[in-house]
Amino acid sequence: MGKFPNVRLYELQTCLGARRLYIPLMFDALLSRLITPEPQPLNDTDCRLALGALMVRLARADGIYNDYEVAHIEHVFMTRYGLSADDATKLRGEAEVLESEAPDTVRFTRAIKDAVPHEERTQVMEALWQVALSDGRGHEEDALMRLVAPMLGINDRDSALARQRVETKLGL
Repeated sequence: MGKFPNVRLYELQTCLGARRLYIPLMFDALLSRLITPEPQPLNDTDCRLALGALMVRLARADGIYNDYEVAHIEHVFMTRYGLSADDATKLRGEAEVLESEAPDTVRFTRAIKDAVPHEERTQVMEALWQVALSDGRGHEEDALMRLVAPMLGINDRDSALARQRVETKLGL
């Protein structure tokens, strides 16, 4: 065993050249599936983690990751999946680690699209908008939402309606 037995080294080719990623083994299987050219559909647990990582990436898009965003991510986990507060906190922590090591937003989004039926993806958009709007509306988060919506198979109109429903729910 090496110096860090719970970590595996991945070398990815990116547009900027090779990049070395040290991935905790707990995410090894999920990341292996995400970085293959044709990823396999995710199971429910991995789908939750991928959605969590996408929410964390969205929350971090403006360079500020605050308690409001953390609370909204955990709230989404509790309401969407029926998790306890402790389990939602644990899943968010795992999602933060995965997001920091993941190759790109496109693969998360593709994995979620493949795992979530079309009729439920509007709820995914609402969850993402809830995080995006939790600390005010920023240009970076808006830009990422405009990128993510079509990748999830959600058109601009449906994304805007999802945003409006969240704004109403949040009293904005």
